[in-house]
Amino acid sequence: MGFARTLADRQVARVHVYDVAAGESTLVHVDAEVLLEAPNWTAGGELILNGDGVLWRMPADGSQAPKPIELKELPELNNDHVLARDGDTIYASANDGHIYAASLSTGSVRRVTTDGMPHWHFLHGVSPDGEHLAYVALNPEEGWDSGTIHIVHTDGTWDAALTEGRGPDDGSEYAPDGEWIYLNTERFSHTPGHAQIARIRPDGTDLQQLTWDERVNWFPHIDPTGRIAVYLSFPPGTQGHPADRAVQLRLVDAAPDPLAWARSTIIVELAGGQGTINVNSWSPDGTRLAYVDYPIGASALDQGQE
Repeated sequence: MGFARTLADRQVARVHVYDVAAGESTLVHVDAEVLLEAPNWTAGGELILNGDGVLWRMPADGSQAPKPIELKELPELNNDHVLARDGDTIYASANDGHIYAASLSTGSVRRVTTDGMPHWHFLHGVSPDGEHLAYVALNPEEGWDSGTIHIVHTDGTWDAALTEGRGPDDGSEYAPDGEWIYLNTERFSHTPGHAQIARIRPDGTDLQQLTWDERVNWFPHIDPTGRIAVYLSFPPGTQGHPADRAVQLRLVDAAPDPLAWARSTIIVELAGGQGTINVNSWSPDGTRLAYVDYPIGASALDQGQE
């Protein structure tokens, strides 16, 4: 399909589930055909992933292979998709620059964002009350360096910028209590590409830096209990959030405490980056986390643990 990512020669996409209490990852699916990305976790125990520009679903325990979700007249998708709390509505970014809402049960689709806006829309978060979406606005002529954070009403009738000017910003996601939007941003650095984790109030005030290290940090995800967080950490000097890098998943305990982010711990080191955890992939009870890695040369029959 047009813009969908594909696997390289001898590369596989491996879906894993990390158990926080046990501190272990279990490999639940290996795919040598479709480059699966960005797992969400449903209340019913399924994972929703992107691949080949469409959405797929599979049991989180890997007991069945992924199957494509039939959604009516939905354009080719990128890997930004987020479930609403109603358990049925999923919001997704398409490669036409718009955000769509779809029903997992009926397959019906509606477009949220409207024509006439001067930017593309890349979804990352749904507010706890289901009324607003947090997304990254990109100017098509300026590309990824133009990213700023916006929120839009889920019916598309109201849109407001939370950040403006120098960035770029990305990965905007609501905390479960709605008090903060977490994001990654380069606003605290003059080194190109040096993104760090931050948070901002939903009214655009009180931007706070949370990570301060030499690594490049992306995609903060708060678990449904609001207690812990995970984020993706790239090597120093990384530009953007590329694929096929040696990256880390880092866990933050006591995430509401800004000081806790300096005490993050490495839980997984893997070959990945783009696609690994672009969206929130916590289980509903916050005990497990799904992610994807992309080793080259790994056997598609290898069903072992990390």
